[in-house]
Amino acid sequence: MSLILLILGVGLGLSSVSPWSFEGVSAASFGVSTIAWLTLTQLLSSAMGGYLAGRLRTKWMNTLTDEVFFRDTAHGFLAWAVASLATAALLTSAIGPILSGGSQVGASVVSGIASTAAVATGAAASRKMASEEIGPMAYFVDALFRRNGNAAEARSTGVAMPAETSERATNNESSEVGRIFTNVTISEPLPPEDIQYVGQLVAQRTGLSQQEAEKRVMDIYVRAQATLRNTEISAKDAADKARKAFSYAALWMFVSLLIGAFVASLTATYGGRQRDA
Repeated sequence: MSLILLILGVGLGLSSVSPWSFEGVSAASFGVSTIAWLTLTQLLSSAMGGYLAGRLRTKWMNTLTDEVFFRDTAHGFLAWAVASLATAALLTSAIGPILSGGSQVGASVVSGIASTAAVATGAAASRKMASEEIGPMAYFVDALFRRNGNAAEARSTGVAMPAETSERATNNESSEVGRIFTNVTISEPLPPEDIQYVGQLVAQRTGLSQQEAEKRVMDIYVRAQATLRNTEISAKDAADKARKAFSYAALWMFVSLLIGAFVASLTATYGGRQRDA
């Protein structure tokens, strides 16, 4: 009965949620319904198992009423315990993949969408390697070296570097700037010597003056630090929410199991009274 109701609950749960925004039940509603279904599963299955354990026992002759009551209660509790262990063993072996199949499919779809988006928006292989090396600073480093067309043309020497050499130099400079940006913590300002050096690189690449380049370095560094700070806060908030969710799930599962043990023991005594009637 536990297994049947659990599989039914998984099917109903997957049919009520949706990966699309503003569709399906909310997370709070889904959590409450899950707790309610687990409790209902324990109630029905434990009641059935306890009643059968008490009703199908052989009638004890010449036994005190209190002793009969105790034995019926013990048989109901043992029926619940064995069924709980058997269900747990099935969930971790053969039945587990069936119940987790929907979640795995959903995760695969999300992963496929993310991979497709990454491929669609990816740049050249060498540029991708450079971006991976500097990590979350890649966007801000790219913003540093955005060219000012008029200034770049005015400062152009007319000597073109080979494409491979120019691309290699660009990647090296981007990686170096990314290491400079990530060398300090989120709360620390960028050292003056680093501002001056990065400003020189930006000025050479974009055609800006040294003062304008240093101002761009400071502005983008502040933006990058703010973004990283917000990302860290969001990650901690998500981890805290996950911790609370697992904590609540464990506590309510504990409560539902206690309810199941009590109901199984109680219905076993009811089945025992019908057996002796």
